[in-house]
Amino acid sequence: MEILKSSFSSLKKFLHTHTKKIKKIGIVSTISGSFLTIVLLGCVMLYAYIFTGLPSPYELQNYNSVPLSTEIYDRNGKLLFEIFKDENRVPIKLSSLPPYVAQATIAIEDKDFYKHKGVSLVSGVLRAVKENLTAGGGLQGGSTITQQLVKGALLTPERTIKRKLREMVLAIWTEQIFSKDQILEMYMNQVPYGGFSYGIEQASRTYFNKHASELKLHEAALLAGLPQAPTTYSPHTNPELAKERRDTVLRSMFKEGYITEKEMNNAIKQPVEVQPPKVAIQAPHFVFEVKKLLEQEYGLNQLEEGGLKVTTTLDLDIQQEAETVVSDEIEALARYNVSNGAVLVTRPPTGEILAMVGSANYFAQPSGAFNVTTAGTRQPGSSIKPINYAIGIDRGLVTASTMFLDIPTCFDAIPEKYCPKNYDNSFHGPVQLRYALANSYNIPAVKMLAYNGVNNFIASSSAFLISSFKDPDRYGLSLTLGGGEVAMTEMSQAFSAFANRGKPRKLNYVLKVEDKTGKILYEFKDPNFVQDVRQPLEFPNYLAMPGNRAISQGTAFIISHILQDNNARSAAFGTNSELVISGKSVSVKTGTTNDLRDNWAIGYTPNFLVTTWVGNNDFTPMNQGIASGLTGASPIWHQIMAYLLEDQPNLSPVKPADVDGVQVCSDTGVRAAKQGDGYNCPTRFEYLIKGTDSPSSISRTQIPVNRDTDQYLPDPNNPAVEMREKTVLKDMFSQYCVDCNHEGEAVQVVRN
Repeated sequence: MEILKSSFSSLKKFLHTHTKKIKKIGIVSTISGSFLTIVLLGCVMLYAYIFTGLPSPYELQNYNSVPLSTEIYDRNGKLLFEIFKDENRVPIKLSSLPPYVAQATIAIEDKDFYKHKGVSLVSGVLRAVKENLTAGGGLQGGSTITQQLVKGALLTPERTIKRKLREMVLAIWTEQIFSKDQILEMYMNQVPYGGFSYGIEQASRTYFNKHASELKLHEAALLAGLPQAPTTYSPHTNPELAKERRDTVLRSMFKEGYITEKEMNNAIKQPVEVQPPKVAIQAPHFVFEVKKLLEQEYGLNQLEEGGLKVTTTLDLDIQQEAETVVSDEIEALARYNVSNGAVLVTRPPTGEILAMVGSANYFAQPSGAFNVTTAGTRQPGSSIKPINYAIGIDRGLVTASTMFLDIPTCFDAIPEKYCPKNYDNSFHGPVQLRYALANSYNIPAVKMLAYNGVNNFIASSSAFLISSFKDPDRYGLSLTLGGGEVAMTEMSQAFSAFANRGKPRKLNYVLKVEDKTGKILYEFKDPNFVQDVRQPLEFPNYLAMPGNRAISQGTAFIISHILQDNNARSAAFGTNSELVISGKSVSVKTGTTNDLRDNWAIGYTPNFLVTTWVGNNDFTPMNQGIASGLTGASPIWHQIMAYLLEDQPNLSPVKPADVDGVQVCSDTGVRAAKQGDGYNCPTRFEYLIKGTDSPSSISRTQIPVNRDTDQYLPDPNNPAVEMREKTVLKDMFSQYCVDCNHEGEAVQVVRN
């Protein structure tokens, strides 16, 4: 530092002395003198900008600042967790460690550590410039180990050019005072490794219950990979990412010549085995999601030392009720080969997460800490069907009374025909959309997707805030039966569109962030925000609700009405199932994958949305008893929704202006016409979008039948065929002979 100050002083003297001489001999004009004065003032300002208040690297020797913990609360002020920097870090000597412990850190963090003088122009600064030009975001990294040391120990965490310049100056100054090994030792004694673990010794004890001097190569590599993003690479919550990161470190060590190829390969073969976290915490899955978001926004040092106060959206009472229900039900489901369950409780109008249960037991080994609601994608089964039908209604392709033929059907596809079946292995003949969706029949749903088009469905699903469906070439018509993986958070966002009259909301975790002085750094503001969600709630203010519309109000109303129609679903679920909340109007859809690996229930009212899932983290199938949709996720959903609605008024969906309540023909779904005092056909009541109707689907026509059995023959070239006049129903792909013999009828092939 003294060298820098001396150089700057010499520059000032040079400019001052030579400017006077030049002026005396008349070579420099008044303008030139003014220019040099401006240069001098600029240098003075630059000096003040960088060096005023600059700490001294000598402070590193006595680095023992007292950090302030970040406190995370639920929405009602109940403490969930404290994030703090471990004041009891255990310093160690670099010489006491196996060589590969330090080498792992150098290989992944700063491969030129022993070559540069504090700042690496080649591998550091130039890389940072490139990343800043391409990232379009805040100031990026490129820091050497020395820079990281002074940044963490001596500087504030903001991302500014000034802070970066001070960091570089301090790094150069530090390298003039301390040896490389001293710098590396200080770095490894203070760098964060996640949670409460600061320094390599504390990290070794936390993750492996051993001293750092006892670390094996693969363990040292895992720890070396953590400081860059401790939450993301945490072996507790993201073991797969932790292993990928560890293996990257090992490959870097081999590339730099620290280990042999054989040593690298042997270490890569080792599993990631760490001690379970031992902390006092409420709602752990939720808390660590919040921690991840805060770390991204404010940086790890600010999060663990800055004394932030964070008020979250979570309601601890609802959370604890959900945890109890999941734990009890998963224990009872053991006989069905079910080992795990998850729940997400949200407020549709605001996207606030009220409860998040990422597994049946966060502390269970080996994978209890894995958060099924956010980190894993699972097949949603039939719970995706409402979105498929909503897209069709919204595009004007179908109505709630459109006739579908639930008959043996195969779809021409590549590489082979696709022949869907219903969960009960039977066919139900002509069925209108309301009943096809309510009873979750598969063949009508596949026809609806074929009519929508897979590409259109995927494009439209993004409006529902589902982002997992990215490559249309990966999916076929089974997509509407849950053939594509999604996250529980995505399904919660998607179903909020139905609850919010067409507008989905992104999920929100945080209500307010305050710094240690009480200054508000962030505050969630929404016209539908309510502090106490347990008080009786009325309809949200839909007109003030922000966000883009996925579907019309009318479509959202019709889907919601179908999903709460207990009579419509009685053929499959009965009239007194777990989908009924006594005295309340609740829309709900179940979903079970054909291979019995995933079982869902998703239901909502205007103010609450509950998404539940059961299955196994290792994707092993459950027993057949789960297939009905009435066991597994449904009882969990029922208990939590009943708890939420216990003191709430009953809020039935209100018919919007773009919907008509009309009489339709029971047999065809067409709007009934007045005829005398009645109608021209047997009728039932239905809701239709204004100006829409189902096309006439019934007629008397000549069709090919088997002359001996009177069965409909889709293939007119069959030698047993005979043309006869029959009553025929048609949907968009098939036709159905009403007065034919249906026993053993032929499969109809759809060329889509």
